Amino acid sequence: MRNINNILRKNRRILAALNPRGKAKVTKTDLIDQGFKFSYFTNQYKTKSGNVYHFCYDQGYLAIDDDMYALVERKAYVE
Repeated sequence: MRNINNILRKNRRILAALNPRGKAKVTKTDLIDQGFKFSYFTNQYKTKSGNVYHFCYDQGYLAIDDDMYALVERKAYVE
């Protein structure tokens, strides 16, 4: 459990570092180069339009196309 939490915390730190203003776009390569692991996330949020955001605590990402990701920061916790 400790190892998984460490991976989740690292993913969150990577997302937060690449997204200082709350919204950003990055390439998949940028995330992978910093050690981001896409299979580890804390929860998902599905929008009315069907888009699925993956979150690592308060930092989230959405696949825009094959190589681009939109990064977001959730201000209030949504469950």
